[in-house]
Amino acid sequence: MQLQLLPSYEIDKQKWDDCLSNSINPFIYASSVYLDHLTENWDGIVDDDYNIIMPIPWRKKYGYKYCYDVPFVQQLGVFGKTLQQNDIHECIKLMLHSFKYGDYSLNFMNNIKSGKVTNNYMLSLASNYRSTSFFYSDNLKANLNKAAKQAFEYSSAKAEDAIDLFMNVYAEKFSHVTSTNYKKFYELCKLKEEENNLIVRKVSSNKNILAMNLLLKDKYRIYNIMPCTTQEGKAVSAGHFLLDNIIKEFSQTGLILDFEGSDISGIERFYKSFGGINQPYIKIHFNRLPYFLRLFKR
Repeated sequence: MQLQLLPSYEIDKQKWDDCLSNSINPFIYASSVYLDHLTENWDGIVDDDYNIIMPIPWRKKYGYKYCYDVPFVQQLGVFGKTLQQNDIHECIKLMLHSFKYGDYSLNFMNNIKSGKVTNNYMLSLASNYRSTSFFYSDNLKANLNKAAKQAFEYSSAKAEDAIDLFMNVYAEKFSHVTSTNYKKFYELCKLKEEENNLIVRKVSSNKNILAMNLLLKDKYRIYNIMPCTTQEGKAVSAGHFLLDNIIKEFSQTGLILDFEGSDISGIERFYKSFGGINQPYIKIHFNRLPYFLRLFKR
């Protein structure tokens, strides 16, 4: 197997996406259109026939290219129809040889011994709603009973409204996400809407929006990209009601609801309460910069 690192403009995007689609671990984040829209730059490691691929987002500073975590991109790593441990090792080795510094998230199928283990909960939507909700926690059922007493309306919404609400509610929490990041994500959402792969739902009461979720879809998963509940909504369990209705709506589709997290204990308990199963992945950080730069990048 001969691996090479190519800039995105030299990559055969059709072969790249075919490899991803047929891989044992396909994730929407590694598709060429997702990377083209959301990253500042990206390169890709490929073998001779695109049987193995590995996307690497990068920036440049002080003359050095470095890997970085891209907003709205959770897991990348090595993808392929069949993956040997040596394939993963060789791809990571090439990345580390090509980049002196970086943060990088591998996908859950890329088992390595070092790195930070990060939680990611998911729920199968293969069964009917009654069977799925049977495994809800008692605390969740109590919150849903509380929500049922409210005059809630569950309905579709627009991507721009979901993004605006998310920005307003979580501006401080996600201060690293820039207006340019949100603009790029919105452009991606418009494309996904044309593909019928955009899901935006809201919960409101008397025309007052209490919670919204923006999710993206592929043929395997629904990705919980941008959930948002206002302070008023939290007080009446609107977020619980919203996610429960999304599960009800997409039950028996055979899709997996990917909650996208979390290592934050309260959010982890929330996703776990829906019967979510943890499918952890690894984040790595590396720093092989010259000593005088390394001091500034610890």
